[in-house]
Amino acid sequence: MNTLASPSAPSALVHPAIHPDERAARLQLAACYRVFAMLGWTEMIYNHITVRLPDSVTGGEKQFLINPFGLHYSEVTASNLVKIDLHGNVLDGSTYPVNPAGFTVHAAIHDGLPDAHCVMHTHTTAGVAVACLQGGLQQTNFYSAQLHDMVAYHDFEGITIHADEGPRLLRSIGSKPAVILRNHGLLAWGQTLPQTFAILWTLQRACEIQMATFSMGAAIPVPEDIARKCTRDALQFNPNHGAGQDVFDALVRQVDRIDDSYKN
Repeated sequence: MNTLASPSAPSALVHPAIHPDERAARLQLAACYRVFAMLGWTEMIYNHITVRLPDSVTGGEKQFLINPFGLHYSEVTASNLVKIDLHGNVLDGSTYPVNPAGFTVHAAIHDGLPDAHCVMHTHTTAGVAVACLQGGLQQTNFYSAQLHDMVAYHDFEGITIHADEGPRLLRSIGSKPAVILRNHGLLAWGQTLPQTFAILWTLQRACEIQMATFSMGAAIPVPEDIARKCTRDALQFNPNHGAGQDVFDALVRQVDRIDDSYKN
């Protein structure tokens, strides 16, 4: 949801002497938006993926890249991503607006969790359905078993435009990187964009399978000790094993074969 109108002729502005680390972050994030579009993880022009720019770019200031509000994910490019601060102020001269209902949650997580380099939020059908379910995600399938003790819940407080929700959200999350926003949707955060994607993909897949399973009847629960072992043995989130980089790269290659205009 948003209360701002898009300008009649928005434009992106990227300084010609852009730092190479910012250029790399823009390319990776723009590619991720196209991956989401390819997977169908879109909600019209809503929802967000945000990345904190490295200190080499910002000098230690907390600055972020976010999608320009008003564009579909399939229209996001490296140059039209908007650079903002923790308050959503535009820092790169872009005339695109920033959706306040989007960055309020992201700002709280980026600011409150030092390891939250990337934050992703979706409203997929399976994700919202499980978020609305009494009991939420249940330990009944291969993917939910890999998220043992990694999932946090935050109660619904309405449209996320009020900054005072931030401290309560952080208390709900603790240190758990997979988050179910009750009655709302899914969220993930991580040390890198590929790691965050791997976490969200696993959470999304667990929700999809749960929704399909519950439509047929009662599910077989996964015992606690087995789920604990699954999470320990699953290495897709581990930085020592790539933390999702290989999966993300494969999806970007697929995007490139379809449309590589995100590089513009």
